[in-house]
Amino acid sequence: MPKSVSKTIDAIELLKNDHETVRDLLQKLTETTDRAEKKRKDLLEKIAHELEVHTTLEEEIFYPAFRDAGGKEELKMFHEATEEHRAVDELVLPDLLETDPTSAQFAGRAKVLKELIEHHAEEEEEEMFTRARKLFGDEELQELGERMAARKQELA
Repeated sequence: MPKSVSKTIDAIELLKNDHETVRDLLQKLTETTDRAEKKRKDLLEKIAHELEVHTTLEEEIFYPAFRDAGGKEELKMFHEATEEHRAVDELVLPDLLETDPTSAQFAGRAKVLKELIEHHAEEEEEEMFTRARKLFGDEELQELGERMAARKQELA
């Protein structure tokens, strides 16, 4: 059966795909040794870019829509998720970017980044995205996904 209309991805699937990309990169990073200086630098650069794009999509488009569609519980989730982004963006990631990739500290800091990101992604997937599926209809999630995909292209 020919595909004449390309299926667009909904907002939640787009964000989950981003989570998987970052999880994969973080896994590769934490498996490197202190002798893999170039590989560590390259992976960290990719991770930083992926996180910047992903965070922008969530904070500009998805989170405000989620917050506005919900009530007190969604507002609480919105603030918690935003603060988790801030912790990574302002503390953990800049610290890791300035750490010598051949040092023992690098491995420890990379592991902390990985654990924070995994915790954040898991909470979003299990709690926030589950609630979002109930708050938004399929059409709304598709429209959000289209807006996010367009913005992602701009940031690429």
